[in-house]
Amino acid sequence: MKIITYNVNGIRSAMSKNWLSWLQATDADVICLQEIKATPDVLTDLFLVEQMGYQHYWFPAEKKGYSGTAIFTKQTPNHIAYGCGIPDFDREGRNIRVDFDDISVMSVYFPSGSSGDERQGFKYRFLDEFGEYLNQLKWAYPKLVVSGDYNICHKPIDIHNPKSNANSSGFLPEERAWMDEFVASGFVDSFRYLNKEPHNYTWWSFRAGARNKNLGWRIDYNMVTTDLQNHIARAAILPEARHSDHCPVLLELSL
Repeated sequence: MKIITYNVNGIRSAMSKNWLSWLQATDADVICLQEIKATPDVLTDLFLVEQMGYQHYWFPAEKKGYSGTAIFTKQTPNHIAYGCGIPDFDREGRNIRVDFDDISVMSVYFPSGSSGDERQGFKYRFLDEFGEYLNQLKWAYPKLVVSGDYNICHKPIDIHNPKSNANSSGFLPEERAWMDEFVASGFVDSFRYLNKEPHNYTWWSFRAGARNKNLGWRIDYNMVTTDLQNHIARAAILPEARHSDHCPVLLELSL
């Protein structure tokens, strides 16, 4: 199974940059999208997605043009779960999950705290409450993939300048400690499981030519439960895809 996670920073914007041709070329089984910033009724090209063989499921935010997640899948799910049952998070369309016979795949968009103390506080609350939700979920669904934009760089290797960003949201000690605990609770960072090299990033600021200089952050992950660890066949970051300030991250599982 080939799974790709991609924060598209606006699905309409991505589509205007030939995203559908990219989608067809990747031929992934499951595409997890974050920050869709749209509802499916405003998209006129969804029939092309369907022609590629994808079913599509959407969990947009209540606020128009903001946040939201979606999953495209070539295999019909047994069940689709919209949200986590926590109203403040579900109003922002933070996660959607599809369950198959032998695996479950979630698309999740963690909040950013970069706009100020209020949203940073919201992010910490999300980490606590959503983290507990995931901890319980993995017992019900032991073969679980949690794909998405976590808005956290876990280790110094995951950010281009760890010293100057030591007090930046997304690389704060509390956020990184949460990632430590999350992994220790029974999840595997599939990219780092196979790739130990530095300078692998998934998001770049639009400022100062950061992407061309590869001054980035690795904040997008395909995390898998330990039950799936031995099924990780390939993991890769795909920086050549330029439809967003993020790039896609690939996971291939041998099931």
